Amino acid sequence: MNYKPLAQEDIDCIAAICGKENLVAGAAIHEDFSHDELGDLHRLPELLVSPENAQQISAILKYANEKRIAVTPRGQGTGLVGGAVALHGGIMISTARMNKIVELDQNNLTLTVEPGVLLMEIAAYVDQFDLFYPPDPGEKSASIGGNISTNAGGMRAVKYGVTRDYVRAVEVVLPNGEITWFGGKIVKNSSGYSLKDLIIGSEGTLGFVTRAILRLLPKPVKAISLLVPFPSLDRAIETVPLIIKSKAVPTAIEYMERAVIENSEDFLGKKFPDSSADAYLLLTFDGNTREDIEKDYEKVAHICLGQGALDILISDTQERQEMIWSARGAFLEAIKASTTEMDECDVVVPRNRVAEFVKFTRQIEAEESIRIRSFGHAGDGNLHVYLLRDDLSREVYRERLLKSFERLYHKAGELGGQVSGEHGIGFAKRLYLEEIAGDVQLQLMRQIKQAFDPNNILNPGKVI
Repeated sequence: MNYKPLAQEDIDCIAAICGKENLVAGAAIHEDFSHDELGDLHRLPELLVSPENAQQISAILKYANEKRIAVTPRGQGTGLVGGAVALHGGIMISTARMNKIVELDQNNLTLTVEPGVLLMEIAAYVDQFDLFYPPDPGEKSASIGGNISTNAGGMRAVKYGVTRDYVRAVEVVLPNGEITWFGGKIVKNSSGYSLKDLIIGSEGTLGFVTRAILRLLPKPVKAISLLVPFPSLDRAIETVPLIIKSKAVPTAIEYMERAVIENSEDFLGKKFPDSSADAYLLLTFDGNTREDIEKDYEKVAHICLGQGALDILISDTQERQEMIWSARGAFLEAIKASTTEMDECDVVVPRNRVAEFVKFTRQIEAEESIRIRSFGHAGDGNLHVYLLRDDLSREVYRERLLKSFERLYHKAGELGGQVSGEHGIGFAKRLYLEEIAGDVQLQLMRQIKQAFDPNNILNPGKVI
Protein backbone atom coordinates (compact mmCIF):
# COMPACT_ATOMS: atom_id res chain seq x y z
CA MET A 1 0.00 0.00 0.00
CA ASN A 2 1.18 3.49 -0.80
CA TYR A 3 1.26 5.99 2.04
CA LYS A 4 1.33 9.75 1.81
CA PRO A 5 4.75 11.24 2.61
CA LEU A 6 4.48 13.98 5.21
CA ALA A 7 4.49 17.56 3.95
CA GLN A 8 4.93 20.69 6.04
CA GLU A 9 1.20 21.22 6.08
CA ASP A 10 0.76 17.79 7.68
CA ILE A 11 3.32 18.58 10.35
CA ASP A 12 1.60 21.90 11.03
CA CYS A 13 -1.75 20.16 11.46
CA ILE A 14 -0.31 17.65 13.93
CA ALA A 15 1.44 20.50 15.80
CA ALA A 16 -1.92 22.22 16.16
CA ILE A 17 -3.28 19.07 17.83
CA CYS A 18 -0.61 18.38 20.43
CA GLY A 19 1.70 21.41 20.46
CA LYS A 20 4.79 22.14 18.41
CA GLU A 21 6.98 21.46 21.46
CA ASN A 22 5.76 17.83 21.53
CA LEU A 23 6.93 16.78 18.11
CA VAL A 24 10.24 16.21 16.35
CA ALA A 25 10.58 16.01 12.58
CA GLY A 26 13.03 14.61 10.06
CA ALA A 27 16.74 14.55 10.83
CA ALA A 28 16.15 15.87 14.34
CA ILE A 29 14.60 12.53 15.42
CA HIS A 30 17.06 10.54 17.54
CA GLU A 31 18.41 7.35 16.03
CA ASP A 32 17.07 5.34 19.01
CA PHE A 33 13.59 5.66 17.50
CA SER A 34 14.69 3.84 14.34
CA HIS A 35 14.95 0.41 15.98
CA ASP A 36 13.99 -1.71 18.95
CA GLU A 37 16.14 -3.54 21.52
CA LEU A 38 17.89 -5.90 19.11
CA GLY A 39 18.29 -3.15 16.56
CA ASP A 40 18.65 -5.21 13.38
CA LEU A 41 15.81 -3.42 11.59
CA HIS A 42 16.28 0.36 11.15
CA ARG A 43 13.83 2.94 9.84
CA LEU A 44 13.12 6.41 11.22
CA PRO A 45 9.64 7.92 11.17
CA GLU A 46 9.11 11.21 9.43
CA LEU A 47 7.51 12.70 12.53
CA LEU A 48 7.75 11.74 16.23
CA VAL A 49 4.79 12.91 18.31
CA SER A 50 4.28 12.74 22.09
CA PRO A 51 0.61 13.39 22.87
CA GLU A 52 -0.75 13.59 26.39
CA ASN A 53 -4.23 12.06 26.14
CA ALA A 54 -6.62 9.93 24.13
CA GLN A 55 -8.30 12.96 22.57
CA GLN A 56 -5.04 14.09 20.97
CA ILE A 57 -4.33 10.58 19.69
CA SER A 58 -7.87 10.46 18.32
CA ALA A 59 -7.33 13.66 16.35
CA ILE A 60 -3.96 12.44 15.02
CA LEU A 61 -5.36 9.06 13.90
CA LYS A 62 -8.40 10.66 12.30
CA TYR A 63 -6.14 12.98 10.32
CA ALA A 64 -3.75 10.18 9.36
CA ASN A 65 -6.63 7.95 8.27
CA GLU A 66 -8.09 10.64 6.04
CA LYS A 67 -4.70 11.42 4.48
CA ARG A 68 -3.49 7.77 4.30
CA ILE A 69 -0.43 8.36 6.51
CA ALA A 70 1.19 5.38 8.27
CA VAL A 71 1.17 5.50 12.08
CA THR A 72 3.44 3.49 14.40
CA PRO A 73 2.71 3.21 18.17
CA ARG A 74 5.83 3.36 20.34
CA GLY A 75 6.35 2.56 24.01
CA GLN A 76 9.83 2.10 25.46
CA GLY A 77 11.19 0.32 22.39
CA THR A 78 12.23 -2.77 24.37
CA GLY A 79 10.69 -5.18 21.85
CA LEU A 80 12.75 -7.73 19.94
CA VAL A 81 10.84 -8.26 16.68
CA GLY A 82 10.63 -4.82 15.07
CA GLY A 83 7.08 -4.21 16.27
CA ALA A 84 7.71 -0.53 17.10
CA VAL A 85 9.76 0.33 14.00
CA ALA A 86 8.22 2.75 11.48
CA LEU A 87 8.60 0.57 8.37
CA HIS A 88 6.71 3.06 6.20
CA GLY A 89 7.96 6.28 7.78
CA GLY A 90 4.95 8.41 8.60
CA ILE A 91 4.01 9.35 12.16
CA MET A 92 5.35 7.62 15.27
CA ILE A 93 3.22 8.19 18.36
CA SER A 94 5.18 7.88 21.59
CA THR A 95 3.40 7.14 24.87
CA ALA A 96 6.20 8.71 26.94
CA ARG A 97 3.99 11.56 28.22
CA MET A 98 1.02 9.28 28.91
CA ASN A 99 2.59 7.86 32.03
CA LYS A 100 0.09 8.44 34.83
CA ILE A 101 -1.33 6.02 37.33
CA VAL A 102 -4.94 7.14 37.20
CA GLU A 103 -6.71 5.18 39.92
CA LEU A 104 -6.23 2.44 42.48
CA ASP A 105 -9.58 0.84 43.27
CA GLN A 106 -9.06 -1.30 46.36
CA ASN A 107 -12.70 -2.36 46.43
CA ASN A 108 -12.41 -4.02 43.04
CA LEU A 109 -8.66 -4.70 43.24
CA THR A 110 -7.92 -2.85 39.99
CA LEU A 111 -5.38 -0.28 38.86
CA THR A 112 -6.13 2.11 36.02
CA VAL A 113 -3.04 3.29 34.15
CA GLU A 114 -1.97 5.10 31.01
CA PRO A 115 0.08 3.10 28.49
CA GLY A 116 3.42 4.79 29.19
CA VAL A 117 3.62 3.63 32.83
CA LEU A 118 6.58 1.30 33.33
CA LEU A 119 6.29 -2.18 34.82
CA MET A 120 8.70 -1.27 37.62
CA GLU A 121 6.53 1.74 38.48
CA ILE A 122 3.41 -0.41 38.70
CA ALA A 123 5.18 -2.93 40.93
CA ALA A 124 6.53 -0.25 43.29
CA TYR A 125 3.20 1.58 43.49
CA VAL A 126 0.93 -1.37 44.31
CA ASP A 127 3.49 -2.82 46.74
CA GLN A 128 2.75 0.10 49.08
CA PHE A 129 -0.77 -1.29 49.46
CA ASP A 130 0.32 -4.93 49.85
CA LEU A 131 -0.94 -5.64 46.36
CA PHE A 132 0.63 -7.44 43.46
CA TYR A 133 0.54 -7.24 39.64
CA PRO A 134 1.59 -10.79 38.63
CA PRO A 135 2.88 -10.52 35.00
CA ASP A 136 6.66 -10.31 35.24
CA PRO A 137 8.56 -9.92 31.94
CA GLY A 138 12.33 -9.74 32.31
CA GLU A 139 12.55 -6.14 31.05
CA LYS A 140 11.16 -4.11 33.97
CA SER A 141 11.63 -0.83 32.08
CA ALA A 142 9.08 -1.90 29.47
CA SER A 143 5.82 0.03 29.36
CA ILE A 144 2.47 -1.52 30.22
CA GLY A 145 1.14 -0.49 26.81
CA GLY A 146 3.85 -2.50 25.09
CA ASN A 147 3.16 -5.48 27.35
CA ILE A 148 -0.52 -5.37 26.51
CA SER A 149 0.29 -5.08 22.82
CA THR A 150 2.39 -8.26 22.89
CA ASN A 151 0.56 -10.15 25.65
CA ALA A 152 3.87 -10.57 27.45
CA GLY A 153 4.04 -13.24 30.11
CA GLY A 154 7.32 -13.35 31.94
CA MET A 155 8.62 -15.55 34.67
CA ARG A 156 5.55 -15.95 36.86
CA ALA A 157 3.29 -17.30 34.12
CA VAL A 158 3.48 -20.89 35.44
CA LYS A 159 1.27 -20.04 38.39
CA TYR A 160 -0.31 -16.73 37.50
CA GLY A 161 -0.73 -16.63 33.74
CA VAL A 162 0.08 -13.85 31.24
CA THR A 163 -0.84 -10.21 30.67
CA ARG A 164 -4.19 -11.07 29.05
CA ASP A 165 -5.28 -12.68 32.31
CA TYR A 166 -4.80 -9.40 34.19
CA VAL A 167 -6.34 -6.83 31.86
CA ARG A 168 -9.93 -6.11 32.81
CA ALA A 169 -10.50 -3.36 30.25
CA VAL A 170 -8.76 -1.15 27.71
CA GLU A 171 -9.59 2.28 26.35
CA VAL A 172 -8.77 2.17 22.66
CA VAL A 173 -8.55 4.76 19.91
CA LEU A 174 -9.54 3.12 16.64
CA PRO A 175 -7.77 4.01 13.37
CA ASN A 176 -10.68 6.28 12.37
CA GLY A 177 -10.28 8.29 15.57
CA GLU A 178 -13.20 6.83 17.52
CA ILE A 179 -12.55 6.30 21.24
CA THR A 180 -14.12 3.29 22.95
CA TRP A 181 -13.76 1.00 25.95
CA PHE A 182 -13.56 -2.77 25.70
CA GLY A 183 -14.26 -4.59 28.97
CA GLY A 184 -14.72 -3.01 32.40
CA LYS A 185 -14.24 -3.48 36.15
CA ILE A 186 -16.06 -6.76 36.01
CA VAL A 187 -14.91 -10.26 36.82
CA LYS A 188 -17.21 -12.16 34.44
CA ASN A 189 -18.36 -11.26 30.96
CA SER A 190 -20.23 -13.36 28.43
CA SER A 191 -21.55 -10.43 26.40
CA GLY A 192 -20.69 -11.18 22.80
CA TYR A 193 -17.26 -11.38 21.22
CA SER A 194 -14.31 -10.45 23.45
CA LEU A 195 -12.99 -7.44 21.54
CA LYS A 196 -10.77 -6.63 24.53
CA ASP A 197 -8.88 -9.86 24.03
CA LEU A 198 -8.47 -9.11 20.33
CA ILE A 199 -6.72 -5.85 21.21
CA ILE A 200 -4.41 -7.57 23.72
CA GLY A 201 -1.59 -9.12 21.71
CA SER A 202 -2.47 -7.29 18.47
CA GLU A 203 0.78 -5.28 18.58
CA GLY A 204 -0.86 -1.94 17.87
CA THR A 205 -2.31 -3.06 14.54
CA LEU A 206 -6.01 -2.82 15.48
CA GLY A 207 -6.19 0.15 17.83
CA PHE A 208 -4.15 2.40 20.10
CA VAL A 209 -4.44 1.57 23.81
CA THR A 210 -4.71 4.79 25.83
CA ARG A 211 -5.77 3.41 29.23
CA ALA A 212 -5.95 0.01 30.84
CA ILE A 213 -7.68 -1.36 33.92
CA LEU A 214 -5.45 -4.01 35.44
CA ARG A 215 -6.43 -6.78 37.82
CA LEU A 216 -4.41 -6.93 41.06
CA LEU A 217 -3.97 -9.66 43.66
CA PRO A 218 -3.13 -9.51 47.36
CA LYS A 219 0.63 -9.67 47.72
CA PRO A 220 1.91 -13.07 48.86
CA VAL A 221 3.32 -12.85 52.35
CA LYS A 222 6.36 -15.01 51.64
CA ALA A 223 8.44 -16.08 48.67
CA ILE A 224 11.29 -18.60 48.56
CA SER A 225 13.49 -19.56 45.63
CA LEU A 226 15.30 -22.83 45.02
CA LEU A 227 18.45 -22.89 42.93
CA VAL A 228 18.95 -26.48 41.81
CA PRO A 229 22.24 -27.48 40.13
CA PHE A 230 22.21 -30.41 37.70
CA PRO A 231 25.09 -32.26 36.03
CA SER A 232 23.57 -31.56 32.59
CA LEU A 233 20.92 -29.41 30.96
CA ASP A 234 19.16 -32.51 29.66
CA ARG A 235 18.70 -33.79 33.18
CA ALA A 236 17.46 -30.40 34.37
CA ILE A 237 14.91 -29.92 31.59
CA GLU A 238 13.61 -33.47 31.80
CA THR A 239 12.79 -32.86 35.46
CA VAL A 240 10.32 -30.05 34.69
CA PRO A 241 7.32 -32.20 33.57
CA LEU A 242 7.67 -34.20 36.78
CA ILE A 243 7.50 -30.99 38.82
CA ILE A 244 4.37 -29.88 36.97
CA LYS A 245 2.79 -33.31 37.40
CA SER A 246 3.41 -33.17 41.17
CA LYS A 247 0.86 -30.31 41.45
CA ALA A 248 3.24 -28.36 43.65
CA VAL A 249 2.83 -25.36 41.26
CA PRO A 250 5.87 -23.09 41.58
CA THR A 251 5.49 -19.43 40.71
CA ALA A 252 8.33 -19.74 38.20
CA ILE A 253 10.52 -22.48 36.73
CA GLU A 254 13.51 -21.12 34.83
CA TYR A 255 16.35 -23.01 33.22
CA MET A 256 19.86 -21.71 32.62
CA GLU A 257 23.23 -23.00 31.49
CA ARG A 258 26.68 -22.33 32.90
CA ALA A 259 27.77 -20.48 29.73
CA VAL A 260 24.93 -17.95 30.05
CA ILE A 261 25.59 -17.52 33.76
CA GLU A 262 29.23 -16.73 32.99
CA ASN A 263 28.09 -14.09 30.50
CA SER A 264 25.94 -12.58 33.24
CA GLU A 265 28.80 -12.66 35.76
CA ASP A 266 31.05 -10.79 33.34
CA PHE A 267 28.34 -8.30 32.50
CA LEU A 268 27.34 -7.53 36.11
CA GLY A 269 30.81 -7.88 37.60
CA LYS A 270 29.66 -10.21 40.36
CA LYS A 271 29.60 -13.93 40.94
CA PHE A 272 26.59 -16.19 40.75
CA PRO A 273 25.82 -17.90 44.09
CA ASP A 274 26.91 -21.33 42.79
CA SER A 275 29.47 -22.59 40.29
CA SER A 276 29.21 -26.35 40.80
CA ALA A 277 27.14 -27.32 37.77
CA ASP A 278 26.65 -27.03 34.03
CA ALA A 279 22.93 -26.36 34.29
CA TYR A 280 20.39 -25.09 36.80
CA LEU A 281 16.70 -24.89 37.49
CA LEU A 282 15.56 -21.79 39.32
CA LEU A 283 12.20 -22.16 41.03
CA THR A 284 10.18 -19.74 43.10
CA PHE A 285 7.34 -20.55 45.48
CA ASP A 286 5.08 -18.01 47.12
CA GLY A 287 2.19 -18.12 49.54
CA ASN A 288 0.78 -16.76 52.78
CA THR A 289 2.61 -19.03 55.20
CA ARG A 290 6.09 -20.50 55.30
CA GLU A 291 4.56 -23.88 56.10
CA ASP A 292 2.51 -23.95 52.88
CA ILE A 293 5.53 -22.96 50.81
CA GLU A 294 7.80 -25.50 52.48
CA LYS A 295 5.31 -28.29 51.79
CA ASP A 296 5.49 -27.50 48.07
CA TYR A 297 9.20 -26.92 47.73
CA GLU A 298 10.11 -30.01 49.78
CA LYS A 299 8.08 -32.11 47.36
CA VAL A 300 9.87 -30.49 44.40
CA ALA A 301 13.28 -30.81 46.07
CA HIS A 302 12.67 -34.55 46.50
CA ILE A 303 11.79 -34.86 42.80
CA CYS A 304 14.90 -32.95 41.73
CA LEU A 305 17.23 -35.04 43.90
CA GLY A 306 15.61 -38.16 42.51
CA GLN A 307 16.46 -36.92 39.00
CA GLY A 308 20.13 -36.45 39.84
CA ALA A 309 20.27 -32.87 41.14
CA LEU A 310 23.60 -32.14 42.79
CA ASP A 311 22.16 -30.03 45.59
CA ILE A 312 19.20 -27.91 46.66
CA LEU A 313 20.14 -24.32 47.45
CA ILE A 314 17.40 -22.46 49.33
CA SER A 315 17.21 -18.72 48.88
CA ASP A 316 14.92 -17.43 51.62
CA THR A 317 16.26 -13.92 52.22
CA GLN A 318 15.77 -10.77 50.20
CA GLU A 319 19.53 -10.46 49.66
CA ARG A 320 19.91 -13.98 48.28
CA GLN A 321 16.80 -13.60 46.11
CA GLU A 322 18.15 -10.38 44.66
CA MET A 323 21.55 -11.96 43.92
CA ILE A 324 20.02 -14.80 41.93
CA TRP A 325 17.26 -12.93 40.13
CA SER A 326 19.42 -9.96 39.18
CA ALA A 327 21.71 -12.42 37.38
CA ARG A 328 18.69 -13.97 35.66
CA GLY A 329 17.33 -10.56 34.69
CA ALA A 330 20.63 -9.62 33.03
CA PHE A 331 20.83 -12.65 30.73
CA LEU A 332 19.65 -10.89 27.58
CA GLU A 333 21.95 -7.90 27.93
CA ALA A 334 24.83 -10.14 29.01
CA ILE A 335 24.54 -12.37 25.93
CA LYS A 336 24.23 -9.29 23.74
CA ALA A 337 27.42 -7.84 25.24
CA SER A 338 29.31 -11.09 24.56
CA THR A 339 29.00 -10.96 20.77
CA THR A 340 29.02 -8.61 17.80
CA GLU A 341 25.41 -9.16 16.80
CA MET A 342 22.57 -11.49 17.71
CA ASP A 343 18.98 -12.37 16.93
CA GLU A 344 16.39 -14.27 18.90
CA CYS A 345 14.17 -17.25 18.33
CA ASP A 346 11.36 -16.90 20.90
CA VAL A 347 9.19 -20.02 20.73
CA VAL A 348 6.74 -21.82 22.94
CA VAL A 349 6.22 -25.59 22.92
CA PRO A 350 4.24 -27.97 25.15
CA ARG A 351 6.03 -28.35 28.46
CA ASN A 352 6.73 -32.01 27.90
CA ARG A 353 8.53 -31.19 24.61
CA VAL A 354 10.92 -28.57 26.03
CA ALA A 355 13.79 -31.03 26.41
CA GLU A 356 13.36 -32.20 22.83
CA PHE A 357 13.48 -28.64 21.51
CA VAL A 358 16.53 -27.72 23.59
CA LYS A 359 18.37 -30.78 22.25
CA PHE A 360 17.42 -29.69 18.74
CA THR A 361 19.02 -26.27 19.29
CA ARG A 362 22.30 -28.03 20.04
CA GLN A 363 21.93 -30.00 16.83
CA ILE A 364 21.41 -26.76 14.93
CA GLU A 365 24.46 -25.20 16.60
CA ALA A 366 26.66 -28.06 15.39
CA GLU A 367 25.18 -28.49 11.93
CA GLU A 368 24.91 -24.81 10.99
CA SER A 369 28.18 -23.76 12.69
CA ILE A 370 26.66 -20.87 14.60
CA ARG A 371 27.01 -20.23 18.35
CA ILE A 372 23.74 -20.51 20.24
CA ARG A 373 22.87 -19.51 23.79
CA SER A 374 19.50 -20.14 25.40
CA PHE A 375 17.53 -19.77 28.60
CA GLY A 376 13.87 -19.59 29.32
CA HIS A 377 10.70 -20.28 31.17
CA ALA A 378 10.77 -24.05 31.31
CA GLY A 379 7.59 -24.15 33.37
CA ASP A 380 5.46 -22.75 30.55
CA GLY A 381 7.45 -24.01 27.58
CA ASN A 382 8.66 -20.57 26.49
CA LEU A 383 12.28 -20.69 25.27
CA HIS A 384 14.57 -17.80 24.34
CA VAL A 385 17.19 -18.98 21.87
CA TYR A 386 19.87 -16.50 20.74
CA LEU A 387 21.96 -17.00 17.62
CA LEU A 388 25.26 -15.11 17.82
CA ARG A 389 27.35 -13.66 15.02
CA ASP A 390 30.72 -13.44 16.85
CA ASP A 391 33.46 -13.11 14.20
CA LEU A 392 31.41 -14.36 11.25
CA SER A 393 31.08 -12.01 8.29
CA ARG A 394 27.68 -10.37 8.11
CA GLU A 395 26.81 -12.23 4.92
CA VAL A 396 27.71 -15.64 6.35
CA TYR A 397 25.92 -14.84 9.61
CA ARG A 398 22.70 -13.85 7.84
CA GLU A 399 22.78 -16.98 5.73
CA ARG A 400 23.27 -19.29 8.72
CA LEU A 401 20.82 -17.32 10.85
CA LEU A 402 17.97 -17.54 8.36
CA LYS A 403 18.55 -21.24 7.73
CA SER A 404 18.69 -21.91 11.49
CA PHE A 405 15.54 -19.88 12.12
CA GLU A 406 13.66 -21.77 9.43
CA ARG A 407 14.59 -25.09 11.02
CA LEU A 408 13.92 -23.94 14.61
CA TYR A 409 10.47 -22.51 13.90
CA HIS A 410 9.54 -25.53 11.81
CA LYS A 411 10.57 -27.77 14.71
CA ALA A 412 8.45 -25.72 17.13
CA GLY A 413 5.42 -26.26 14.90
CA GLU A 414 6.24 -29.95 14.56
CA LEU A 415 6.21 -30.26 18.37
CA GLY A 416 2.83 -28.55 18.65
CA GLY A 417 4.24 -25.13 19.52
CA GLN A 418 3.99 -21.57 18.23
CA VAL A 419 6.45 -19.02 16.87
CA SER A 420 6.18 -16.60 19.80
CA GLY A 421 5.69 -17.12 23.51
CA GLU A 422 5.70 -13.49 24.60
CA HIS A 423 7.63 -11.17 22.28
CA GLY A 424 5.04 -10.99 19.54
CA ILE A 425 5.37 -11.30 15.77
CA GLY A 426 6.22 -7.75 14.69
CA PHE A 427 7.99 -7.69 11.37
CA ALA A 428 10.67 -10.31 12.03
CA LYS A 429 8.38 -13.34 12.44
CA ARG A 430 5.69 -12.78 9.84
CA LEU A 431 6.89 -15.53 7.51
CA TYR A 432 7.21 -18.05 10.33
CA LEU A 433 3.70 -17.23 11.55
CA GLU A 434 2.37 -17.92 8.06
CA GLU A 435 3.88 -21.39 8.11
CA ILE A 436 2.48 -22.43 11.48
CA ALA A 437 -0.87 -20.57 11.49
CA GLY A 438 -2.02 -21.81 8.10
CA ASP A 439 -4.33 -20.27 5.49
CA VAL A 440 -7.59 -20.36 7.45
CA GLN A 441 -6.24 -18.55 10.51
CA LEU A 442 -4.31 -16.03 8.44
CA GLN A 443 -7.39 -15.18 6.38
CA LEU A 444 -9.42 -14.62 9.55
CA MET A 445 -6.66 -12.38 10.94
CA ARG A 446 -6.60 -10.35 7.73
CA GLN A 447 -10.37 -9.93 7.85
CA ILE A 448 -10.17 -8.74 11.46
CA LYS A 449 -7.47 -6.24 10.48
CA GLN A 450 -9.65 -5.05 7.58
CA ALA A 451 -12.65 -4.58 9.90
CA PHE A 452 -10.70 -2.45 12.38
CA ASP A 453 -8.36 -0.66 9.97
CA PRO A 454 -9.62 -0.72 6.36
CA ASN A 455 -6.99 1.79 5.23
CA ASN A 456 -4.17 -0.17 6.93
CA ILE A 457 -2.63 2.92 8.53
CA LEU A 458 -1.97 1.51 12.00
CA ASN A 459 1.40 -0.20 12.40
CA PRO A 460 1.44 -1.52 8.83
CA GLY A 461 3.75 -4.37 7.91
CA LYS A 462 3.46 -6.04 11.32
CA VAL A 463 1.98 -9.43 12.34
CA ILE A 464 0.24 -10.24 9.03
